Amino acid sequence: MTLPGYRTYSPPAPPVRSTLARTSQVLGIVGLVGLTACFAGMVPALVGLVLGTMSLVRRDPDRRPALVGVVCSAVALLLGAGTLVWLLAKAAQCGDQARYPDDLARRGCVEREFPFARATP
Repeated sequence: MTLPGYRTYSPPAPPVRSTLARTSQVLGIVGLVGLTACFAGMVPALVGLVLGTMSLVRRDPDRRPALVGVVCSAVALLLGAGTLVWLLAKAAQCGDQARYPDDLARRGCVEREFPFARATP
């Protein structure tokens, strides 16, 4: 019971945090870092993009992590897809039988275009 004229103290409410938004943020950052490991970051980036979009559509009060997650995931997916398309185009160029008719010529093209993929003796 309170006396007239006195206010009771009520602690402030804890901040509302969205699990979807935080998970999207973490997966987006993991996706960016994971691109350095042979495109392993594309799967977490895709999941992060879906979760961040779901959080934004639900209008969760914690929007900033969802936005960060969506942006990081989208950048990771675009970088990964662009690099993958570029590498596959280079590989298809080396597989052209009209330009490189025998196996030795194709092997030379692969070693020239992909110096990081040299066979170890």
